[in-house]
Amino acid sequence: MTDGNSRPDADLRTDRAHGARIYDYILGGKDNYAVDRAAGEAGLQVWPALGVHMRANRTFMHRAGRFLAQECGVRQFLDIGTGIPTSPNLHEIVQEAAPETRVVYTDNDPIVLAHARALMTSAERGRTAYPQSDMRDPEALLSAPEVLETLDLDRPVGLMLIGIVHFIEDDEEALAVVRRIIDAMPSGSYVAATVATDDFAPELLAKVADTYHEHGETLRFRSKADSERFFDGLELVAPGLVQMHKWRPDDDEHLALDEADIAMYGGIGRKP
Repeated sequence: MTDGNSRPDADLRTDRAHGARIYDYILGGKDNYAVDRAAGEAGLQVWPALGVHMRANRTFMHRAGRFLAQECGVRQFLDIGTGIPTSPNLHEIVQEAAPETRVVYTDNDPIVLAHARALMTSAERGRTAYPQSDMRDPEALLSAPEVLETLDLDRPVGLMLIGIVHFIEDDEEALAVVRRIIDAMPSGSYVAATVATDDFAPELLAKVADTYHEHGETLRFRSKADSERFFDGLELVAPGLVQMHKWRPDDDEHLALDEADIAMYGGIGRKP
């Protein structure tokens, strides 16, 4: 996609649910289809805390972006699997700290990128770009003109993998894809990620996974040990890999959430 609209030949996948559009529906958005709403409602039926969990994922992204911009001095970000825009978006968070910050958003759903181009406007001193790509093809993603024109891959990058790796079900493929992208980042880069887990409510979340699969979307939960593998070779920032609502919470409200209502680990690692 090179303009604000999806290509006429783009496959919008309206016959099967898409994680970004389910997320949009649960968060109260309007950019979704019947199959996404059906998947979201089915998920809520078996796990009423789905909305709590998804909002916690969103606020983790805000805290991680703010931490990287304010405390680590990161001035360029690559957000893979960005999802349909819901303000405040990553560039709003990080450009508030540093208006010159550059952000590349990418997703494999053409609808996501169409909305991103229409709704996400950079601060005047910064820049945003929106290539359509699939993280399963990291070479294509990293060589996209929008990436190369916006980011300097010789300088530290904040790589955001928020709620995305669970859409690759094969463990070795997921690890290989993430490793390939991290390998392309220079020393001093950071990786912020949330990784889906069923460690805290396995029976309920097995039913959630079934509803996703029934509506054509993948979902793979991972244990803490398996989740930590995505950070191999990185220096984990304190407090390490924890349930995402416990990672440097802004207030006690986050800590009051029931552990069984949060199905992701969250953490940030620095590339030496």
